[in-house]
Amino acid sequence: MRMLARRLLLPGLTALSLAAATGCGSSSHTGAAEPAAPASLAPSSDGGSQQLDVAAAPQGEPTPAAVARGGSKGRTEKSTLKVASYDAATGRAVIAKAPPKGPSQAPSPDKSPEADKPVAAGDVIASAPAPGAPNGLLAKVTEVVGKTDRGTEVKTASTTLAAVLNDDKADGKVPVDPSTVVVEPLMKGVTFSWAKGDGLKFGPEGAKLPLGNLRLDVNASVDTAPDAPASAGASVSGFVQLAPQVEFQYDGTQGGGSGPRGAFLGMSGDWASQWKLQGRAAASTGAPKRIPFAKLHSSPVIQVGPVPVVVNLGLTCYIQVEADGKVTLDVQQDVKGDFKVGGSYAVGKGWTPVSSSNVKSTPVQATVTAAGKVKGALGAEASVGLYGAVGVTGDFAPYLRGEADVKATASSDGKASVSGAWALYGGFDLSGNLQLQLSLFGTPVFERKIPLGSLNREWALASSSTGR
Repeated sequence: MRMLARRLLLPGLTALSLAAATGCGSSSHTGAAEPAAPASLAPSSDGGSQQLDVAAAPQGEPTPAAVARGGSKGRTEKSTLKVASYDAATGRAVIAKAPPKGPSQAPSPDKSPEADKPVAAGDVIASAPAPGAPNGLLAKVTEVVGKTDRGTEVKTASTTLAAVLNDDKADGKVPVDPSTVVVEPLMKGVTFSWAKGDGLKFGPEGAKLPLGNLRLDVNASVDTAPDAPASAGASVSGFVQLAPQVEFQYDGTQGGGSGPRGAFLGMSGDWASQWKLQGRAAASTGAPKRIPFAKLHSSPVIQVGPVPVVVNLGLTCYIQVEADGKVTLDVQQDVKGDFKVGGSYAVGKGWTPVSSSNVKSTPVQATVTAAGKVKGALGAEASVGLYGAVGVTGDFAPYLRGEADVKATASSDGKASVSGAWALYGGFDLSGNLQLQLSLFGTPVFERKIPLGSLNREWALASSSTGR
């Protein structure tokens, strides 16, 4: 999420008033300077590369496999071949011919007879999800074992996108269809809704979602301090709403090179969250208490020219509470903006993490009672990968933190009462890694994870040490 901001202006809370929020956008990058996009995504002057379209694979019909013939200088092409079965333990697959989709069996104009020949050693196959390969398959045929009643049995080995994209170039963003997202609630009080072309599905009453958005609502109790009165029961309520999209870029090999000149894989989109933390949370010892409330997963197939590329997206939404068991808190925060998290590759520079955000907030209301400290966050862990191998992880957690030795109350209508010392802060944490599985692009393997870095930005919302 390059879910990082150099500063995020929330309303300034004073002893007398809560100013209107101004909001600001920012972006930053961890590690080395972000590599520029590949110099050219147009066909090269020697005609050796093509600009490939990047789009969502059509739904409701089988996605054709792509085949790159070994020992051939021809381009990778769509094929009527399909992966009938695959055994990940042995690397064996059965390749068969897909049945014709219509009455006409004439070859498609974008295919050649070469593309539909039986597979041979040296061929590379890229397939959408298939039996035994729920995350798709990208593999090179190492041996043809023989014919079976289901097709041709072959032995395979892992390979890379460079073997099927070759010298070609691609650059595009593909929205994730929210209706294809699988949600696993992890606690009671979680509801999921989404909006597609025909409007809102399964949403909370009165909710209006922009098309392409998905939303998780949560209303859950959290551990309350043992000595807290019944009226101070701790709870978190609110929602996370986002419209994720896959970003994919490939700048092909030149002059017979073994890997691309540039590449990018990431997830981006719009983000909105509104949440409220109330009550006296139980004391947390050691690390803050993280409570996952839902897992989301989607494996969209994006069509990069003739090649079906299976992207794996994961998102775990969580509540995190860190408290000393003494403070009773009633705070609310609204956050809106966009995010981007991914990895960028440039030949000679290697992989560099990319994360950015442009975030704006609305006014908050807050009440902090008694002496002590508390910090509450509603965050998300995201992962992006190819063909089932995680390549990028990111963890973004907007939070509110309060500390007080008396009672302080303020609201956006300008009314406030303060007695003693208290303070309220807003902020967010960002962490994550690039994984070595990004080598699926055909880039050199790095020996260990490349961290985004453990980053934190915090700003004062309000503080006072005077009575009124």
